[in-house]
Order: sequence, then structure tokens, then C-alpha cells
Amino acid sequence: MEDLNDLIQERLKKLNRLREAGIEPYGMPFAVKDKAAEVANKFGGLSKEELEAKNERCTLAGRMISFRDFGKTAFAHIQDASGKIQVYFSKDVITGKQDIFKNLDIGDIVGIHGQLFRTRTNELTVHVNDLTMLCKSLRPLPEKWHGLKDLEIRCRQRYVDLIVNPHVKELFIKRSRLVKAIRSYFDDRGFIEVETPMMHRIPGGATARPFKTHHNALGMDLYLRIAPELYLKKLLVGGFERVYELNRNFRNEGISAKHNPEFTMLEFYVAYEDYNYLMSFTEELIPYLCKEINGGLRVPFGEESGEFIDFTPPWPRISMMDAMAKEGVAPAVFKEMDKARQFALDNKIDVDRKTVHGKLLDEIFKKKVEPKLIQPTFITDYPVELSPLAKRKKDHPEMAERFELFIGGREVANAFSELNDPADQRERFQEQVEARKQGDEEAGFMDEDFVRALEYCMPPAAGEGIGIDRLIMLLTNTFSIRDVILFPQLKPEQ
Repeated sequence: MEDLNDLIQERLKKLNRLREAGIEPYGMPFAVKDKAAEVANKFGGLSKEELEAKNERCTLAGRMISFRDFGKTAFAHIQDASGKIQVYFSKDVITGKQDIFKNLDIGDIVGIHGQLFRTRTNELTVHVNDLTMLCKSLRPLPEKWHGLKDLEIRCRQRYVDLIVNPHVKELFIKRSRLVKAIRSYFDDRGFIEVETPMMHRIPGGATARPFKTHHNALGMDLYLRIAPELYLKKLLVGGFERVYELNRNFRNEGISAKHNPEFTMLEFYVAYEDYNYLMSFTEELIPYLCKEINGGLRVPFGEESGEFIDFTPPWPRISMMDAMAKEGVAPAVFKEMDKARQFALDNKIDVDRKTVHGKLLDEIFKKKVEPKLIQPTFITDYPVELSPLAKRKKDHPEMAERFELFIGGREVANAFSELNDPADQRERFQEQVEARKQGDEEAGFMDEDFVRALEYCMPPAAGEGIGIDRLIMLLTNTFSIRDVILFPQLKPEQ
């Protein structure tokens, strides 16, 4: 810490020297005419002689990420949003700017104007003849950034992470491209993008513990949304037949490599279709996104070289019961509560005495099956207890027309044929209310307005949610959700 303070004090002295020389260290707008990558692409193929003959000049601005001072001359690299380029300073050329030159540090943002040439090592370089100080850096950039070892520091100081780790910046560019591609895909297929409230009087649309807040003017408690589902289905009632929302959801749950309390979801609904339609739709959507981001359908997976996830459709469709049976879970466990509880105890799966059968099966599935679902796989037909908003299967009313998509051992998407029977929906809500009374903090509430909306008729429909954070993790072979969220939630800094 003392070394850092000494470095900061030295930079503060340089800042003061700039001001004493009449130079503002936090400058005015600068007319940028060129980008580093554009200059490299346009002139990178020219020889030393061709550059001299052309007498090409450029004007750039960026952060100085290296600086080698040789007294009367210096080499540096300037980094802008497009990339970096080498620059060369000579005191006898930058006449009148020696005060800036003498007080430069790595991390400073400068504007430069100069002529392109090639050095003895043949590197394309800008010979600077005009130098402008745009922002003086008071803190030194780290000389080495230790990757995952310093993950929390990287997430907490993402602004530094982006400066010194180009691959991190590229990952978030890919994330932006992914969101853009999603919008293009849905818009081209007749969907309407909508926005629904983020503060709900009644939290609904998922089983999760909500964050609670208070509206002073209205004198009422509100909840940050755990899902936009109920509002989007009200739009189906109102006549929108294809809607989607790219939304932020908030769930008051633990933080892990796969969970952040606020996260981004794509949620969409299609009238007059069912969950079978959405499986085919998803088999087209995700490969399309994979091609847009990575240029192909095979993506590296895991830390071992040679492992891949292949997004080529079609993908297996397996019922939840069959998937569990394949991993040695007897069908009786799926059908009888006592057998399920005993199986959980035998396999050291923690369960509460009040846990209902459906939730118990879900915990067994997470332990025995989920980690093994590496290649894209649809798991279908969940217990109705786990799916309070999904339509029952006609031939098995205790089961719901629902699927979850698993890739890389993680749930990526959740979808079902939507329940549109208001009486059945009211009964399911009431079951959630009873579960909440029994201590289940993730159970839902009674939503009278949603039941009323169903009484006006919601057409048969299917809906799906896809986690954007987990999807970009898969498409970039990233292991922690904190690596794909610019500013993830962290414990307070000590």
C-alpha cells in the first residue's frame, strides 16, 4: 500500500507541474480522425519506402499502455476502442510540448498527430509531432493481471480489467452482439418487443425469493420482479400474439458461479402453439446465435483441450423420469414420496421434512442428472407441483407440458405450454399460498388480477425463458457468471 501511495504522490506532482506550465491535465474535446485498427488495416501492408513516399498522417486519441523513455526519445503504445498502435516521441519534433512529454505516465489518455513510418524492427509506428494531454492518470495500471486468481478484484474494478485484458473486452463485445442478434431474430419472425414493470405489487412468474422495497408516495410495499411472465401473458389476452422482452430479473438467492441476484433473461410467448413447437424453435434459435457469435456450431467446453459442445440439431428429448432412470433412479422414486425421501437420504441430498414430492424430485435430478447433461438436451414432462403456471398433460394430469434445456451441465432455458384455465390457475395459486404458509419462501402468491385476465380468455400459447448470462457463458467457454456480467454483485469491499 505504501508503494502505491508513493506512486500516486509522484503522479500528483506531475499533475501539478503540468498545471504550473499552463497545461490543463483534464483536457477539452479532441478531434479524433483515425482509429488504431483502421490505420493498421489500411497501411499495415505498405513497406517502409511506400510509407515514406505517401507521407501518411493520422490523428488518434487513446490510453498510453506502455512507455519506454530513452531521454530525448521514447516509444509508447496508444490503445483506443479498436486496438493499439505504437507511437514514437522525439523532443526535437514535439516542439513546445516538452512539459507534457516529461510528465507522461502509463495510463494517461493523450491525443496525438503524426506521420506513419516503420521502425528498424518493421513495426508500423506514428512519429508524433503534436501531443495533447487529455486526462492524467493518478493510479498506475497493474504490471501483471493474475486472471482467475484475482477474479474478485477484476470484477470489483472492471474498469481496470477492461483496460489491461483485451480478451475481457472482446467477451463483452460478443455479449452485445448476442443481444443484437436475438432482437434481429425475433423481429424478423413477427415478434413485438415490449417492456413490462420491474416493480411488482405481487411477485410472480417463477418460484423464487423476491427483493422487497417500499414506495413512499403510494405508501405500499413492492417487489423487484422475479420474472415478467404474468405481464407478458396479459398481453396475449390483449391480442398480442408474439411478444418478447429482454429483461433484468432480481432473485434474493445465493451467489455462485451460476447465480447472480440480478440477471438478464430473454422471455417470449407465442399464441396458438405448445411446448413441442418451442423445442423446435429453440433448436433453430440457439444454433443461429452460436453461428453469429462464433462462426460455427462447435464451441470449446471446459479446461481440457479437445472437448466441445456441438450445437447441431436435432437435440435429444428425454422425460424427467426417463433421464433419472438412466442414472439409476428407480421409477418408484418418481411416483412415491416415501421412496423419494429415502433415496435422497441414501444419496446425502439435504431435504426439509416439509418439502413436497415435486421439489424433492428436482433436488434429486440436480444431483444425479444435471451435471451429466453436457450436450444440448431437452428434459421434458415435469411434475405439476414444480410448474404452477404450466398446462397439464392430457394423458398424465399430474405432469406438466414443460421442458428445460440443459447444456454444459447447466439449465439454460425453461418453457411450457401455458395454463389458460382460470379455475385451475386459481387452484395452483392457492397451493402456492399454502406452501408459503408452511415456510416455503420461494412459493408464489395469489394474483387475482392475473386470474381475472385469464377469465377474459388467453389463447392457447407457449412461453419460454432463456438465461442470457448462462448462454454467453456457454458460447464463450466461460466458467463463472461473474465473468460475463460487467458489474456483478459482490460483498462489500474490506
